[in-house]
Amino acid sequence: MRRLAEDSSYVVSMAPVALLSVSDKTGIVPLAEALHRVHGYQLLSSGGTAKVLETAGLPVTRVSELTGAPEILGGRVKTLHPRVHGGILAKRNDASHQADLEQQNIALIDVVVVNLYPFRETVSKPDVTWEQAIENIDIGGPAMVRAAAKNHADVAVLTSPSQYDSVLAALQNSAGRVPPELRRQLALEAFQHTAAYDTAISTWMAKDVEVADGPWLGAVPQRQTLRYGENPHQNARWYSQPRQGWGGAIQLQGKELSTNNLLDLEAALATVREFGYGQGGLTPAQQPAAVVVKHTNPCGVAVGTAVSAALTRALDADRVSAFGGIIAINGEVDAPAARELTSLFLECVVSPGYTPEAREILAGKAKLRLLELSTDAIDAAGPDYVRSILGGLLVQDLDDQLITPESWSVATQRPPSPQERQDLEFAWRLVRHVRSNAIVVAKSGQSLGVGAGQMNRVGSARIALDAAGEHVKGAVLASDGFFPFDDTVRLAASHGITAVIHPGGSMRDSDSIKACDELGMSMLLTGRRHFLH
Repeated sequence: MRRLAEDSSYVVSMAPVALLSVSDKTGIVPLAEALHRVHGYQLLSSGGTAKVLETAGLPVTRVSELTGAPEILGGRVKTLHPRVHGGILAKRNDASHQADLEQQNIALIDVVVVNLYPFRETVSKPDVTWEQAIENIDIGGPAMVRAAAKNHADVAVLTSPSQYDSVLAALQNSAGRVPPELRRQLALEAFQHTAAYDTAISTWMAKDVEVADGPWLGAVPQRQTLRYGENPHQNARWYSQPRQGWGGAIQLQGKELSTNNLLDLEAALATVREFGYGQGGLTPAQQPAAVVVKHTNPCGVAVGTAVSAALTRALDADRVSAFGGIIAINGEVDAPAARELTSLFLECVVSPGYTPEAREILAGKAKLRLLELSTDAIDAAGPDYVRSILGGLLVQDLDDQLITPESWSVATQRPPSPQERQDLEFAWRLVRHVRSNAIVVAKSGQSLGVGAGQMNRVGSARIALDAAGEHVKGAVLASDGFFPFDDTVRLAASHGITAVIHPGGSMRDSDSIKACDELGMSMLLTGRRHFLH
């Protein structure tokens, strides 16, 4: 039985109840009309929202009528009352909750439509005073939003006019009740809404209060203070959720980590995962692989029949650059691999696991940072790639979609041979982890030359081809972006490259294709670029 209380008596009704209290009144009247007239909801409201609905001719019960208590403190207290929060938070399937409602004359509330005081808009005004800003910190609104989101098993919470149409459509298709999966999505958006609101307040207050850290860090715990930042004169701290991503890594030995260590470890891990990763062993479709990184760019990448073989080949790709490098390995490190790791100076090694024999060997390199990172921790990190810019954050999807060679097209008269196609796929897996403009030269599952971060593509190609040296004959070349001219193709051919792969999409693709045909080379087009800045 649903009841709306008026003073101390009951008004008995079977109708569901919607509580509407919004600062941004965009679309609130059409929403309320549909809830009441189409779906039979009784409307509960307060303050300015109630006036708007009453003016539109809608029957509204005011919150003060429900609670029996008037708004006080100039409107600071309107909805902070057990009759409101009890109706929102009560579990429908909990007999004790229902008994409490009966005893306290509290009505169930099924839908909560709340958006918050315009704090951001208020503090953006150049002449805003401290007192004006403080009065635009919403208290009752976030309390109702959080209560409804917590009880999303029974209650739908709407925090933005952009949600109204989808909720009304869902009500139309589900007999007037918001379906469970949508309630859960709305709850998530509600908690994001209140989190962003609190961040806006703390950011504003931080302008006049000395704080240790920036406004974005409150939601993420500090894991540790780092040795230093990018340079020794820069202090640095590491924030991470426990058991998520690097927050779930176990440092088995070695010196404290620095900022550069973590950035290089991230780059190495992302690259090696192209070939599989797992502490429980690789699948038959995956290959043991090792990656050596310097300054966030891979300088040696290889696959092999075993972890130790892959590691040796990765180091052999460029032992000069490997000195002082960071290494990621996609399978368990065994004794042969451990002995290879002790053959030169390295900063860090990360893998999904180490055998006891490997641990004993590596203990002889006491300063070497040894990290163990499980697939569970990687999976828990989520799909977002987050970077900071001055005063803000950039969030994008990780560039980790599966490579699909079956969708590639042959652009030249000569298709690649089976070995060339295999090498091209290897090079393409690698090139998307090299800073743009990126060029990779590879052969037989091993990188031979990497050109990174140049301001023009042919410049990167020269670096990669020169690094490959005498091994370049019969190798392949991958480019993370299209060839704007035919100069890179012709340069590659002059060194002995036999096949190239790139996204395509240049207005002058035909020039590079024509040059390949003239020089007897093969070209694959992937249709997808992989810039990395």
